[in-house]
Amino acid sequence: GAIEWAKGYGFADFESKRPVENTTLFQAGSISKPVAAVAAMKMVEEGKLSLDQNINTFLTSWKLPDNDFTKDRKVTLREIMSHSAGVTVHGFPGYAAGDPLPTLVQVLDGAKPANTPPIRVDVLPGSIWRYSGGGYTIMQLAMTDVTHKPFPEIMRETVLARADMRESTYENPLPSKLSGVAATGYSSDGAPVPGRYHTYPEMAAAGLWTTASDLARFGIEIQKSREGRSNRILKQATVEEMLTEQKKPYGLGFGLDPNWFSHGGADEGFQASFGCSFDGKGLVVMTNSDNGGRLAHEIELAFAA
Repeated sequence: GAIEWAKGYGFADFESKRPVENTTLFQAGSISKPVAAVAAMKMVEEGKLSLDQNINTFLTSWKLPDNDFTKDRKVTLREIMSHSAGVTVHGFPGYAAGDPLPTLVQVLDGAKPANTPPIRVDVLPGSIWRYSGGGYTIMQLAMTDVTHKPFPEIMRETVLARADMRESTYENPLPSKLSGVAATGYSSDGAPVPGRYHTYPEMAAAGLWTTASDLARFGIEIQKSREGRSNRILKQATVEEMLTEQKKPYGLGFGLDPNWFSHGGADEGFQASFGCSFDGKGLVVMTNSDNGGRLAHEIELAFAA
């Protein structure tokens, strides 16, 4: 229920020998999803979104095209958050420095300069579990459509500030003022990512910049809310619903194991791991390498032992 220790190892940037500090920003990759899901659930509490209505009800700047799969069964936010909406596009490679950035609608339609296919339904909604960053991109647009606010602002007001995630941001591209505290990503052969890191307009799915300590604070807030000891963001019943299995092995935004909620993340040159138990324990490991998951796994085994 509190941060016991936090420590940085190695280099945030190898060439300049800038060390990793507790305040060094890393890309969280798909750990962006559960944090974004918490903000979406806040909108559900406020009546701005619904878990079980047709997601197109809340989309105004774009609509998820209907087809034979959605004829009798519409896609819902509950299915999107639990990866059971039958929506395509597993993940996103991001955009290298200097590349043109697509709008979110261009990403959803797979229109240039987007570098991923159109996000569409190709399986009966609710029928299977299949991981989809595309679904979270639909969720991102629904959140901005109903609030008429930029997504980073929504996230700052709804989750980051309330969970005391002081260093974190969903801003993509990363503002130049934060570049000096951001880690450089490295490929599996040790080469730096050209331009140091990629930009992710798919912010809900992959766009969070954060620290291990900030993610720990987020996890602690969810733990306390589940126990009814804090409602800085969500009510206890809402958190309980998020941590209830919807479609194995997922709740709403979180992967679930017995008495444990977690998520992994990988952006270009970054890998991260986040896990919290129902009895107040937790571990966050953030790395700036495509090999980082192997190191994180060793740290997790040591922690477990």
